[in-house]
Amino acid sequence: MDHIAAVEERIVSDRLRRKLEEVNVAAQNQLSPIQDHVNFILQQAYFKCAYECFDRRRRQEDINNCVEHCSVPALNANNLVETEMAKFQERMNRSLMVCQDKFEAAKLQQIKTSAMNDLESCVNQAIDDNVKTLPHIVDRIKAALSIG
Repeated sequence: MDHIAAVEERIVSDRLRRKLEEVNVAAQNQLSPIQDHVNFILQQAYFKCAYECFDRRRRQEDINNCVEHCSVPALNANNLVETEMAKFQERMNRSLMVCQDKFEAAKLQQIKTSAMNDLESCVNQAIDDNVKTLPHIVDRIKAALSIG
């Protein structure tokens, strides 16, 4: 019986891992236009701006200040994306912790027959609910970065 339970647990664990991989793919797909904007538009603008800072008539300190000023939009954009995705990850982790807590409680009560199925169902629902928020997060980031 324990062997069967271990096999079932491994199967569910593999399914959950694949589901989490789906989240990563969904997030990368949703964030792709934003990353493209940051990596190409903002970084290109930064390098063009920084290039203009190098003038022999300027003091080194002025050049450094100019280059630092040029980096602000790209840094702010990166910080915004990182902050929003950290919040998303935190919400996801909290949702998954609730599932884990329910699973542990079912194990304590020795309701093992449905515990793995309930865990899988809970995780699937939590992930689906969180993935549904991604377009709204992306829209908020795009609005903040003035991406059409």
